[in-house]
Amino acid sequence: MRHLLYKEFHLAIHPLFYLVVLFSLLLLIPQWPYFIALMYFFFIAVPNIFTYTKSQGDIAFSLSLPVRRSDIVKSRMMSVALLELLQIVTAAIFAVVNKLLYPAGNFLLDANIAFIGFVFMMYGLFNIIMFPMFYKTAYKIAWPSIAAISATVLFAGVVEATVLSFPFAKTLDGLDNIRAQIIVLILGIVIYFLLSLLSSRISVKRFERVNI
Repeated sequence: MRHLLYKEFHLAIHPLFYLVVLFSLLLLIPQWPYFIALMYFFFIAVPNIFTYTKSQGDIAFSLSLPVRRSDIVKSRMMSVALLELLQIVTAAIFAVVNKLLYPAGNFLLDANIAFIGFVFMMYGLFNIIMFPMFYKTAYKIAWPSIAAISATVLFAGVVEATVLSFPFAKTLDGLDNIRAQIIVLILGIVIYFLLSLLSSRISVKRFERVNI
């Protein structure tokens, strides 16, 4: 697994994809839908990583190595997950800067503790859709990407609409109810890891049945 991860970070993931985390700078824009800043990871990094490795024959190359099929899937998912966590940590840093710059808050959901929790949920949702759909064929990239991105956009829209429309959810805006926001953050982290683990298991099972 260690060698496969080395392959992922040195051959599969182009260094430019690491710069996607800098889209977290968009959290410094006042009165803006901050979920979009975290979606550029879906728009740019993941689809292009899969497209790039497909063009390089990465699956065939990996299958020629003395490794298990399950480890091929797990190494790709782990490398993407590490990039996701890097993106979230970077976003959390700029979220703190955002609150220092704009103490009055945002018209939509603020870049606060609950926001980071929802981002974890959004990334978990992306993983549970993208990876199992892709490893069903280990070839088709477009539809898994479209389905996963569409689901995350819908999720973000529902969260924003809920916070704007329902009084019970408005406590997740601003920094008034820290306890509720910490609960959302913890829940988001748990959901992210559970969905990612489930995604890994389903993807492994599907890839085992693929005839390449």
